[in-house]
Amino acid sequence: MSIFRFPLLVWMGIAVLIVSLGIRQSFGIFMLPISDTFGGGRELFSLAIALQNLLFGAFQPFVGMAADRFGARRIIGLGAVAYAAGLALTAVTSDANMLYLSLGVLVGLGLSCTSYVIILGAVAKAVPAEHTAKAFGLTTAAGSFGMFAVIPGAQSLLNQFDWQTAFWVFAAACALMIAFSAFIRTASSDNSADQAEPEQSLKQALQEAFAHKGYWLIHAGFFVCGFHVMFIATHLPSYLADKGMPGSAAALALAYVGIFNIFGSYFWGLMGDRFDKRHVMAVLYLLRALVIAAFVVLPVNEHTATAFGAAIGFVWLGTVPLTSGLVRQIFGARYLSTLYGLVFFTHQLGSFLGAWVGGRVFDATGSYEPIWWATVVLATAAALLHLPINAKPVPRLQPQPA
Repeated sequence: MSIFRFPLLVWMGIAVLIVSLGIRQSFGIFMLPISDTFGGGRELFSLAIALQNLLFGAFQPFVGMAADRFGARRIIGLGAVAYAAGLALTAVTSDANMLYLSLGVLVGLGLSCTSYVIILGAVAKAVPAEHTAKAFGLTTAAGSFGMFAVIPGAQSLLNQFDWQTAFWVFAAACALMIAFSAFIRTASSDNSADQAEPEQSLKQALQEAFAHKGYWLIHAGFFVCGFHVMFIATHLPSYLADKGMPGSAAALALAYVGIFNIFGSYFWGLMGDRFDKRHVMAVLYLLRALVIAAFVVLPVNEHTATAFGAAIGFVWLGTVPLTSGLVRQIFGARYLSTLYGLVFFTHQLGSFLGAWVGGRVFDATGSYEPIWWATVVLATAAALLHLPINAKPVPRLQPQPA
């Protein structure tokens, strides 16, 4: 299936992700100005972002269940409202503790309703199984395009105005997600493969997944992914500033993460359709380990920062189409939003630790290097964890003998 023949639902889901994840990935460039406004060191902002990511994941299984039952359109609309409210409240508050409610709870809820789990769950019901990883890769790439498009604009707003103005602009942009969600209708879009799946209740689906050892290995690998991406997205700008780099260097590096992940996510999705997803995932994590190790060892300047952004971007979110594709391959599409939502919660536990521990370690030691080396070790472990996964469809989905 050509990407140009994907249903309208896929393209509207992509548009939602561009806005939602583009805003989210820009938060790192606001660490220093927001920390200066409220005081309290970098741990205040780091903890607010960590809480956001923890709740992003904690809400996800329940939001996924709601999307499986009521459809993605309503969930995305409600999430966009919560997202906008959190951004606006952050812009007007003068109480540092309010950041935990606004930037933490409300934005975390908004993200859980407007990001990969809900969109991919809808896409899985609209695209044939043999093209799932490719469709997931294209959809994942959209979030990276948002990162590439939004971060330079956010840096420009920050240079010309202040961070509060940038947050008001972000809040207004959330209205676009409501408009796009109107075209995401999944009630009658299930493909023939899903129609053929044996009837199963949500309770039975959860019992089946929890009894599958590979499902827990998928959780463990995605935990590492969360630790990586949120540590880098939150702390890379500050790390480069500590090395004497201007803010534009950090914005450019993160923009390169975004643009190269556009190609990387689609590439890894294609590889997941063509080769064993477990082996593709192992290669991806080993490449991450090499890229991060090289960045820590080499001198830090604008050229190496840009090269790191491009290299890590290529392996940034290629885990999403592969991980969600594995869940769909093993358990089917019917409860993908729920089962992948639970895996994504584990991802966000890793994100919580990546964002918070990065700030905690820096405030305690004055250096990010211990965390950088921890990410190398974790990437290597994640590569090994995917090899023993049994990726065959569960017996319920296998052809029955005549």
